[in-house]
Amino acid sequence: MRDIRLRHYSIVVCLLLLAGCANRGIGPQGGPKDEAPPKVLKETPENGTLNYHGKRVEIVFNEYLQLDDVSKNVLISPPQQHPPEVKAVGKKISLVFEEPLRDSMTYTIDFGNAIGDFHEKNILKGYTLSFSTCDVIDSLEVNGYIVNAEDLNPISGIIIGIHENTDDTAFSKIPFTRVGKTDANGHFYVKNIREADYRIYALDDVSRDYVYQPGEGLAFTEEIIHPYCHTEVEPDTVWKEVPDTIRTTITDTLETGVRDSLVIEPTIRREVDTIKYDTYTYFEPNDLILWFFKEDKTRQYFQRCFREKQHFFRLQFAAPQDSMPTVRALRPSEVDSTKSDSAWVDWTQYALLQVNERKDSIIYWLTDSVVIKQDSLYMEMTYMKSDSLYNLVPQTDTVIAVYRAPRISEKAKALMEKRKKPPVLAINSNASGKFDVYADFTLTFPTPVKEVELDSLHLFQKIDTVYHPLKFKIEPVDSAYLRYRIVFPWKPEMQYELRIDSAAFRDVYGVVNNVGKHQMMLKSLEEYSTLTVKLTNYNERARLQLLDKSEKIVKELPASPAGTKFEYIGPNTYYLRLYIDENGDGKWTTGDWATHRQPEPVYYFPSKLPLRAGWEFEEDFDYMAVPQLDSKPQELLKDVAGQKK
Repeated sequence: MRDIRLRHYSIVVCLLLLAGCANRGIGPQGGPKDEAPPKVLKETPENGTLNYHGKRVEIVFNEYLQLDDVSKNVLISPPQQHPPEVKAVGKKISLVFEEPLRDSMTYTIDFGNAIGDFHEKNILKGYTLSFSTCDVIDSLEVNGYIVNAEDLNPISGIIIGIHENTDDTAFSKIPFTRVGKTDANGHFYVKNIREADYRIYALDDVSRDYVYQPGEGLAFTEEIIHPYCHTEVEPDTVWKEVPDTIRTTITDTLETGVRDSLVIEPTIRREVDTIKYDTYTYFEPNDLILWFFKEDKTRQYFQRCFREKQHFFRLQFAAPQDSMPTVRALRPSEVDSTKSDSAWVDWTQYALLQVNERKDSIIYWLTDSVVIKQDSLYMEMTYMKSDSLYNLVPQTDTVIAVYRAPRISEKAKALMEKRKKPPVLAINSNASGKFDVYADFTLTFPTPVKEVELDSLHLFQKIDTVYHPLKFKIEPVDSAYLRYRIVFPWKPEMQYELRIDSAAFRDVYGVVNNVGKHQMMLKSLEEYSTLTVKLTNYNERARLQLLDKSEKIVKELPASPAGTKFEYIGPNTYYLRLYIDENGDGKWTTGDWATHRQPEPVYYFPSKLPLRAGWEFEEDFDYMAVPQLDSKPQELLKDVAGQKK
């Protein structure tokens, strides 16, 4: 019997073991996920240490660490021209200064989002360590916001610096006295400041030298700030809970009469226990707003010459040209000469010019057959170029436009000649079955047009099934004659047709068009919305911008005393932005450090505008009623990376 019981016991144990092996996922799995950031166990020197002159800082934590993007996250104030070495080994962070510590100075090390644990990457946010090289820790601070001046979005990751040297030239000559950095909401602190007068700046410090360089984004104020602190004694009420009862009388109507019942319910009420007074310290100024902008100072220089086709070449510049360059061509007969001054002629004798909308690219359409056949064109160009201080100065360069024909075998060339068809001048138009009543009807050509036969163009209006001829005008849109506009007072809901005879257009190379026609149907006025905006505080320099959901400008108009009227607007949700055109140039103007010009102020209508087809809307806009910083609708707010807030 004993052996039987032992065998039975062994079988049970084996079955239990097998069940345990088959169910490894059941039971304790190591506890909840670690979501706690690393904790500081020891600091050398300790936070708040006085008279410290060492070169090394060590911080020990309770778990293994990793550092993320030290150069971006770790900020040391006062700023260092030679960044210290920052490393994480095991559970310890070490920082070694490359520069001697300055006397009578408070040092602050802000680790930002650099410190995280090794396994879960939980970030220790907002950890700073401060110490002093003298017998006092400077304790004043200033804070505020950095806002993009053009669209009122917060700007993150921007250096905020103060200068104890209040001369304007300090910003571009010497590093900041102390620095801070904006968070994702554009908020900043500059801490551990001594009492003195300062100027404050924001800087997108691309060069990482804490000194303004032309081309870097910036913000500044004209006011000198004087940090200070003050204490306030404020009451703090302590409440206590007291048992109580609620007495309720319920009236019942019965067949025999009316009866009242008293219901008593227990409850808890709050009453004042004690009032104590606490002392709070406030640092000022704490509401600074700096309007961040990028100057309109792109470095101007000539990039290169392109000649993709034999009959034109393109001059490309790094920035828009305020004035057209002067380009002289070497006469075809003088290519091999000594290139004397008499050998050069103005390029307009041999080409038509086409300037793009940005004015940073100029195409020269060659019109002389002898010039076109040359593989290399020699030119002398004088244009405005930026010097080291972004001032424009005249520059003269020799330019060669080289055309390299594609390599084709003789057999392929013969086959192409055999299949070659006479060239045709293609005509494209913007005609459509849903044509906007306010749009221009345009014709676009691939090459400059030299001649237009008006008698070969016929415009009709279709009424029922009958086409009625119309009188109209045609005019060039650009200086290179690549686009033409058909001028006629178009009517909503009407159908039009433009018929073009063959050879109605001839380009500069003698190529003509084939027969064609272009039809369009104009939209109904019922398909549009109308919005009238009346300014409560009218400003004759105000300009209004109607924006879509991505803040793209749909239409811009100057403010009118009777109300600014946006007509022919497609039904959709829109937003409204206003800026004060202080210089009267009809566009928003950014700031300029050299002249101490702030960017033109911008305001938003605080609500979205859902516009419906066939409706006319009126809105009163008091752009002074809401604080400028709070005027932008929340759904439009984005941070510096373009992410919605």
